[in-house]
Amino acid sequence: MLKPLMNLIKALSSNTDPGALAHAFSCGILLGFLPKDNMLWYVLFIFIFFMRIQRSVFSLVTVAASLLAALLDPVFDSVGYWILTLGGAQNFYAALLEIPFVAFTKFNNTVVMGALVVGLASYIPFYIVARVFIYLWRKYLAESVRKLKLVKMLKQIPLITKITEMAGK
Repeated sequence: MLKPLMNLIKALSSNTDPGALAHAFSCGILLGFLPKDNMLWYVLFIFIFFMRIQRSVFSLVTVAASLLAALLDPVFDSVGYWILTLGGAQNFYAALLEIPFVAFTKFNNTVVMGALVVGLASYIPFYIVARVFIYLWRKYLAESVRKLKLVKMLKQIPLITKITEMAGK
């Protein structure tokens, strides 16, 4: 259960490409925002799975964004409603529904459409924030956190020592 968290901490401080970490963070946000009961989620999951990203970061951020998505559902609903009720686009959406299997994506659901649009719109800002955080973590924060008295005390606890040894494998 703690292994993905330990992999995240190790990836932040390791030689892992910052771009792979930032893309994993942004992809996790995108997939976490989407409701899980439609084919669009599964198609995006498979597509993202074959990308070169840090999977532990992706997994943790997807779970965290899924928890946050419940709070953002009203925003997703209003954005999705606005997108789906655009005057000229309704004929296009009706034509899409006639294509086999497209209806399984549930794009015509206001929450799904809103979550997709918000996730796509926030991809680049979250990518930039993640890149800046990774840079700051590696340059300034990692060493400062290691020197904290609380961290040194936690490292002396046998259970914590065992977990960090397991993460190092």
